[in-house]
Amino acid sequence: MKKDSSSNSARVVTLIPGDGIGPEVISAAVAVIEQTGVKIRWDEQLAGMAAFKRVGNPVPDALIKSLRQTGVALKGPLETRVGEGYRSINVYLRKTFNLYANLRPVHSFKGVHTPFRDVDLVVVRENTEDLYAGLEHQITPGVVESIKVITAKASRRIARFAFEYARREGRACVTAIHKANIMKLSDGLFLKCAREISSEFSEIRYEEQIVDAACMRLVTDPQSFDVLLLENLYGDIVSDLCAGLVGGLGVVPGANYGDKGAIFEAVHGTAPDIAGKGLANPIAAILSGAMLLEFLGHAHESRRIRLAVGDVLQSGATLTRDLGGSATTMQMTDAVIGAMHSSASSAADRA
Repeated sequence: MKKDSSSNSARVVTLIPGDGIGPEVISAAVAVIEQTGVKIRWDEQLAGMAAFKRVGNPVPDALIKSLRQTGVALKGPLETRVGEGYRSINVYLRKTFNLYANLRPVHSFKGVHTPFRDVDLVVVRENTEDLYAGLEHQITPGVVESIKVITAKASRRIARFAFEYARREGRACVTAIHKANIMKLSDGLFLKCAREISSEFSEIRYEEQIVDAACMRLVTDPQSFDVLLLENLYGDIVSDLCAGLVGGLGVVPGANYGDKGAIFEAVHGTAPDIAGKGLANPIAAILSGAMLLEFLGHAHESRRIRLAVGDVLQSGATLTRDLGGSATTMQMTDAVIGAMHSSASSAADRA
């Protein structure tokens, strides 16, 4: 992960509002970011169904050009139809820009009622291969073959990302999650590479766990995990499972990193049933915006947002429907902005 350095001039960032509730939650994230004082110029681009309806292409050339120029984006959810239509734009963008590492921090918030407390883990998911390479074909009517691709290069790269992240963030353990008892060659290669990289990080404990056993352990003792290292498909499933431990996809941010850029995104779906009604939870998008600021070199401002979100959720006075409240998207956003200003005022008083 390469972090940009801050400067006095406005940084240009591609803004992809997305489909369904995307424009609502991304507008909330932009509003919160603007309150930090960080100078960003947003280059808004269409993608997904919104782009398909407007220009007949879910991934317009203008979007690709913008991403190549800016190297960084804040993105809302995009519609992907099940079993038909165009392929996943998320997968396409990750492969096109070689965003090989998906990072999903999963933290408990006081005020969000779940069966678990004090969950603090990070899911690191390989983003470019495995079954998501999309290599499938029909052998004969009624028989389809999908090809799982695991390479040493990608496995070492994602393992190094996980261990470097753990070292930088003061994490104690990396757990590689696999199914090498069955897929001895593919998952076996993934484990071999993870072990190889782990030897370079002697201060970080390295563990391995079969994916089904890991899922059971996650829903019985999630506090025992620290950094989870997974192949693409397992990572997709387990990262959503982990979100469920802390209140759902509405409170969990996401980011996709490559060597030359990153895309930050709310990890939930487009929720067409509530789109345009002002009911969507903007917290995942707001926290993804905080990750964007940290990437751009604004760690202090990123922390201000995260602390404000924590204060709002802990108070319980302003919660959207998915969290047991009745607040609108705008009310939740205003509450976070208010908490940021309150915190800043308190800090000024103490000074």
